Amino acid sequence: MSKIDPTARVADGAVIGEGTEIGPYCIIGPNVVIGANCRLIGHVTVIGHTSLGDGCVISPFVVLGGAPQDLSYKGEPTRLEIGSGCTIREGATMNVGTIKGGGLTRVGNGGYFMNNSHVGHDCMVGNDVIFATSATLGGHCEIGDAVYIGGLSAVHQFTRIGPYVMVGGVCGVRDDVIPFGLVNGQYAVLEGLNLIGMKRRKFTKQRLATVRGFYQKLFHGPGTFAERLEASRPLASEDPAIAEILDFIGKGKRPLCLPAIAT
Repeated sequence: MSKIDPTARVADGAVIGEGTEIGPYCIIGPNVVIGANCRLIGHVTVIGHTSLGDGCVISPFVVLGGAPQDLSYKGEPTRLEIGSGCTIREGATMNVGTIKGGGLTRVGNGGYFMNNSHVGHDCMVGNDVIFATSATLGGHCEIGDAVYIGGLSAVHQFTRIGPYVMVGGVCGVRDDVIPFGLVNGQYAVLEGLNLIGMKRRKFTKQRLATVRGFYQKLFHGPGTFAERLEASRPLASEDPAIAEILDFIGKGKRPLCLPAIAT
């Protein structure tokens, strides 16, 4: 059975999973679904049309399902979906979506969101991400699996960050970041590949050498970036990571985050 502290306020209609603990002074709205074996430590607010997967741990003063910070929002029943096994630390916030953005904000499984981090409306966040202290997403961002976003970093609305990217601390990310990229700087620039993340994904030395060679040709070879990109397309067959990077670039509608010296 679930365990609900007598000081908590759980509205009629809310669904609380088996084994879930709702701590002191939590507020749970009528359209909320919380999975099994979650723990809301205390002073947690979950409102809106919000669902939370199994096994999540939510720290005090987190607000999930608040209205989007968008002037066009008029109270429509948009949603926030959070996967299983997430840890959301003190003061973090995640907003429901907007009608114009598809009506859904989605966060995957296994994420770790440190204190005061924020997921804006209509964002799509992958699995196993880590958001450090005060890492912030504007609306409509797309964040791939296993992305790390450093403390006090902010991602501009509509920006895409590919899987296995590492964003350094105190970065302003305004442009799309290729999968496996490493970005740094006050206005983020591409500094190379996230080799640590790739090794953790069990890339062999040969694969690392192949992808690094592709990276050097694409971003630091002769000619303009557009010319190098066109010349690099046949390399997609050499490694799945190369194909993933080229596919990501091909689907982009915004500028790409480039090295400081790229042209």
